[in-house]
Amino acid sequence: MNVPFPSPPDIIRYDSEASAPSERILREALRRPVAGKPLQELAIGRSDAVIVISDSSRLVPSHLFLPLLLEELNRGGIPDERIRIVVALGMHRKHTEAELRQLAGTNVYDRVAVVNHSPLPEHCILLGQTSRGTPVEINRIVAEADLLVVTGNIEPHRLVGVSGGVKSIMPGTASQRCIESNHALSQRFKAVPGDPNNPIHRDLEEVLRFVRIDFALNVIANHRREVLEAYAGDVHEVHRQGVEAAAKRFFVPVNRKYDLVIASAGGHPKDAQLYQAVKTLQNAAAFAAPAAPIVLVARCEEMFGNGLFQYWVETVTDRAAIVRKLSERFVLGAHKISHLDEVLREHPVYIHCDMPEPLTELAGFRSARDLNATVTGIVGQGIRHVAVMPYGSLTFPRPEQSDQAPTYSF
Repeated sequence: MNVPFPSPPDIIRYDSEASAPSERILREALRRPVAGKPLQELAIGRSDAVIVISDSSRLVPSHLFLPLLLEELNRGGIPDERIRIVVALGMHRKHTEAELRQLAGTNVYDRVAVVNHSPLPEHCILLGQTSRGTPVEINRIVAEADLLVVTGNIEPHRLVGVSGGVKSIMPGTASQRCIESNHALSQRFKAVPGDPNNPIHRDLEEVLRFVRIDFALNVIANHRREVLEAYAGDVHEVHRQGVEAAAKRFFVPVNRKYDLVIASAGGHPKDAQLYQAVKTLQNAAAFAAPAAPIVLVARCEEMFGNGLFQYWVETVTDRAAIVRKLSERFVLGAHKISHLDEVLREHPVYIHCDMPEPLTELAGFRSARDLNATVTGIVGQGIRHVAVMPYGSLTFPRPEQSDQAPTYSF
């Protein structure tokens, strides 16, 4: 970008440096669980195993650790033909065969069954109900596993506080009814990114009353899918240690509010769709001065990324009407419009993406088709302090209680 900034922009980014090669970090984590028995020991005497992995919208390098997990299970006496891998889609779109092969790695895909999770009621089992009334309906394959292994990455999450841990099961392998019920709690409760101690995450945790997770492997990954940290063993301790480590990686102080914030989602998969890119916009807004413009750079080759999100944007009269309707009744997918509205009411937002301009305009954005010209024009209006966020999806404003570790509710 060749723009005559009044002074060099501040670069705001998370800590993305790895201390060792990914495979070494993963092997060490599996060799020394933070709590509980090694996976090989847990596999002894078990009839079958199910491994839950994240879908392609996450930065988890599943293809790196799946061969290691299979190796441990085989050594414990569970052969490949009695191992299945379930992709924790939640309500995200199902993956093609080519995507499943890429996600798991060709060698693993050719060895064991790799399947998409289905949130349809006929593919899930009702196991009970949480104390907040969420029906715990979990994928039948997952619920009936003799040995259940969950994997995922840990990073701040605006809706539930933090990802990882039980989130791979609920909402990852839950029914639509279950997911909507849990996410609807966000109308009453707000989570602090990085902190799992909130009613929405505690509702997720109650899945452990009904589903036994035998072994967990959680990683902290950067935008290149390199493993920065890895924790294995008992799901409670794995998540607790991972949350504390993530807090040191993804939060940066808000030292000033900027007259212009230019934020990139950080490339694929964080910018594959507007549904995911909204998270970058929320992070960028925390660093922007009141009414300051924000420029969002996100390819969005999959457009909105959610059918209901797109339907509501295209059909309901205006954004205010959508927000009003969503305040009366939570609609999964369309709820992203409320998140978008929180930023658009405070800031003019320009978007540089592959989506057609009429659609981005309906969503409330201004066009930045020519990125250089757009930024140059904004700067020419008297902008003084500019911030650039190259990996906005992973760069969060440090909470005010920055000297405190995140509280833990497990």
